[in-house]
Formats: sequence, structure tokens, C-alpha cells
Amino acid sequence: MEPSTKRKFGRVDLEVTAFGFGTAPVGNIFREIDEQTSDAMFQKAWDHGVRYYDTAPMYGHGLSELRTGHSLRWKNRDDFILSSKIGRILKAKRKSEIDFFPWNNAAANVMEFDYSYDGTMRSFEDSLQRMALEKMDICFIHDIDVFTRGDEQPEVFRQAMDGAWKALEQLRSEGVVKAIGVGVNEWEVCQAALEARDFDCFLLAGRYTLLEQDSLNTFLPLCEKRNAAVVVGGGFNSGILATGAIEGAKYNYAPAPQGIMQKVSNIEDVCRDFEIPLAAAALQFVVAHPAIPSFIAGTRTVEQLDNNLRWFSFPIPTEFWAELKRKGLLREDAPTPE
Repeated sequence: MEPSTKRKFGRVDLEVTAFGFGTAPVGNIFREIDEQTSDAMFQKAWDHGVRYYDTAPMYGHGLSELRTGHSLRWKNRDDFILSSKIGRILKAKRKSEIDFFPWNNAAANVMEFDYSYDGTMRSFEDSLQRMALEKMDICFIHDIDVFTRGDEQPEVFRQAMDGAWKALEQLRSEGVVKAIGVGVNEWEVCQAALEARDFDCFLLAGRYTLLEQDSLNTFLPLCEKRNAAVVVGGGFNSGILATGAIEGAKYNYAPAPQGIMQKVSNIEDVCRDFEIPLAAAALQFVVAHPAIPSFIAGTRTVEQLDNNLRWFSFPIPTEFWAELKRKGLLREDAPTPE
């Protein structure tokens, strides 16, 4: 499959490219990226036919949205699909008074969680203003999971299913946004949201990968039944499926435990037998599921982006996937590329 392949976005009248450009890195997560590199990556993605771009107010305290708008504002707005998120209100403040971690040299804004009706409307409008774009195609309620909110999660979830849902449903009914959903780190929260409200889509970070397929149990089948689209980010599990089982490899933003290191090493053995890059297998596995139209990948350099684009269409024989299943490295019921 080519990165530029257009795919139906669930039940919504939208098509997204199979490869989506993720913009957390251009928000300077963990390390700074200069304006020239940011612009060059957007242009590289565009030149390869990528037409789906995802951002969020959180990324760089607004910096990612500013850079996204700067790079896309001269493109024909009908030629690309854009998603952003609500749940945080940004307010200007002195940089010396802001804790930016994990963002480096971010925009001078503090972030306040707000999942109310009014807060959602403000967040939505603020995002459009930062990007200087007239519309957003897809809007996700951001970070209402246990990973982000801890013990507050049940109450935050309730607030979002009330206030944020009502605001987004209104925007959808008015045609201001075409698809509304939830973007989190846990498939269980996505499933709870789909059972509670009539969402079109989800952005799931890191929970459907070569290493994690528990979402096949109930969530992804429910999405197929309801024709809800799932966009997957974090398909490298924050690093190890790109780097391999090297010393210091990261799994879900922490040092990879021994069991994960061993499993990745075993997958790498099969990759070597078939002369396939591990990262190519990780990228292509995700979009083989019929409920997943797009994989979002963020990169810090043009070279990294170029590699991802190349790996996305790297030829992989069906025998490779069969061998992973034969060795117990992949669930038998996991859909694989044909």
C-alpha cells in the first residue's frame, strides 16, 4: 500500500490517506525542531501524496498548530484532511512561569483542562485561529484516559460525555466539523465512549501494534459493527518497534522490560529471515485492520519521514505474517496485509 492511498473514513463522507502526518514532534516534544525542518517535513509529506494531518493544542502548547497552519495555509483547503483536539484551553503567560516539560521552547501558553460545552467551543475556535484555517474536518476529545488523568478519570470522562459531547455534536450537526471522536491512550476508554455516545471515530495511541492486540477482543469488533473509524498513532510503541531491541530501547515512554525486549528480538529474527525492516512490518500491520483507515506517524527529521514513507510500501510477503503467527508472535485473529 502506498502512503498516498485514499481510504474511507468509517461512515463519514471523508477519505484519508493511509499514512497520516503526526505533528507532536513539530511541537518540540523532548527536543527542539527548527522552523526550516518543520516546513521541510510538511512539504516532504505533501510531495509524497500524504493528505491527512493531525495536530492538537497540547503539542508544544499551541506551537504545533501554529506550524501546521503555517505549512498548510497556502494549500487548497479541500485537498487535505485536518484533525485537531479539544480539552485544553491555552492562555498566554511569561515563559519563565511555565512548566513546559516535555516540550522544548514551546509557545508561551499555559494549558488548562476544560471539557465543558463552553470550553469545547472556545478550544475549537482557538485552534482554527492558531492555524488560520477556516475549518477542521475531524475533532477529537483529547486525553480523557487513566494514563493522563489518573484518579480523576471517571469524573473527567463524565464531564466530556456531557459538555464536550454536546458541543461537538452541535458542531457536527451544523456541518462545521464532519467527524467527532475521542483521542486517548487506552482502547477501553474508546470503547466506553462508543457505548455511551454516537462517535464517528477514535485516535488510539500505541494500543494496536505488533506488540499489543488486546483491542481485538471487543473494541475493534465494535468499531466494525458501528462503522466507526480508528486512527492509530504510536505504532512503534514509542520507539522499540523502530529501533529494535537495542540497549536503552523505549517501550511506551519507559525503558523496555525484558519480556518486551525478548519478543521484539524474536520478531527481528523473523524479519531478518525475510529481509524485512522491523519498522516496515510495524507500519503495515496496523493499517491491515478493516476498521483502521490511517496510521499517524510523527518524525523529527526529513530523513526519518523519508524512511517511514519508504517502509510503508516496502514489499512484505504473506508468508512473513504467517511465520509470526506460527511462532506465536502475533495473534491468530489479527488481520494482516494481503
